Amino acid sequence: MVNKNEVLCDCDVIHAEVVEEVKKKMPEENVLYDLADFFKVLGDSTRVKIMWALDEREMCVCDLAVLLNMTKSAISHQLRSLKQANLVKFRKEGKIVFYSLSDDHVKEIFEKGLEHIKEV
Repeated sequence: MVNKNEVLCDCDVIHAEVVEEVKKKMPEENVLYDLADFFKVLGDSTRVKIMWALDEREMCVCDLAVLLNMTKSAISHQLRSLKQANLVKFRKEGKIVFYSLSDDHVKEIFEKGLEHIKEV
């Protein structure tokens, strides 16, 4: 069913030059799949909370567990997903492992997303 307020293109004209221009710039399929997977990782509220905390400051699993009122095991599980997606990194200081956002790109993506949500 079509929403009455939805705007549809009701033409038969194909703007070939536009299609070709965009087609030339379109990333390869595997890159787009990887991008979709990247955003899927952020589709979990617990991981977003962890990202928010790490955007504020480097933290260890114990601190994150207390902050988010979760078990260390649950935090570690979520951090594993974030590490696999290259969104967080870690460093060891003796027996303590500290986590932080991977780089400025991740920090910027997270902060821009948050800024966008706050605008709406």
